[in-house]
Amino acid sequence: MKKMPRFAVVLSGCGRADGSEIHEAVTALLAIDKAGCTCQCFAPDIEQAVVINNLTAQKMEERRNVLVESARIARGEIKNLAEFKPEDFDCIVFPGGLGAVVNWCDFAEKGINCTVESSVSRVLEAAYKNKLVIGAMCIAPVTVAKVLGKHGITVTIGNDKTVAKTIELTGARHQDTPVSEACIDAKNRIVTTPAYMLAHSVKEVAAGAEAMVNAMVALAR
Repeated sequence: MKKMPRFAVVLSGCGRADGSEIHEAVTALLAIDKAGCTCQCFAPDIEQAVVINNLTAQKMEERRNVLVESARIARGEIKNLAEFKPEDFDCIVFPGGLGAVVNWCDFAEKGINCTVESSVSRVLEAAYKNKLVIGAMCIAPVTVAKVLGKHGITVTIGNDKTVAKTIELTGARHQDTPVSEACIDAKNRIVTTPAYMLAHSVKEVAAGAEAMVNAMVALAR
C-alpha cells in the first residue's frame, strides 16, 4: 500500500479581512485529515501589512505578526515558513482570505505589479521545482500565478472576469470553475478551488476544499 501524501498548509494570519479565511483554512485541514493524510502548518514570520477589525471592517492602529496570528488556527502547531523543506512534503495548500493579497504579497494595492514576500515566493518556487502538488483557494491563486504564471499554469478564482484577466497577465491561464469543484492542472500539478470567491455558505467551501484535496492526493500518488 502506498504511503499517503504529506501536506503543508501555509497560512497568512487569522481572519478573512486581514489574514487567512478561517472557514477555508479549517475545511482544508479537515479534508486533509479525512483523506488520511498528515499535515504541518506554516506561516511567514512577518508583520501584517494591515490590521482590520473583522466586525466593523475598519482599519485598526495596531501591529500583529502573521505567524503569531496564524497559530490561532493551527492550535499552536505551526512553524516559521522559513523552515519549510520541500523534501519533507508531497503537497502544499494555500487557503484564501485577504491575507493572501496583503501579507503574502501586495496585490490588493498594486495588482499585477505586486511583489510577493520572499519566503512565500521561495516556497512556491521550491514546491514547483520539486514537483509537489500545489493547492490554492479563493483569492490565493493570484499569489501562485504571480510566482508561477511564467510556467503557463492554469488556475481558478471562480468566474470573476476582472481578476481572471489580471491573472492571465502573469502568463497563467484562468478556468471558470463552480464553487464545489476544483480546477486541476495535472501537467503542472496545481489544483485550485473558488471557495468564498463564489461560496454563499461554509458547506460550499467545504465541498470545494474536499474536491481540491482529493484531486491533490490523486496527483501525488
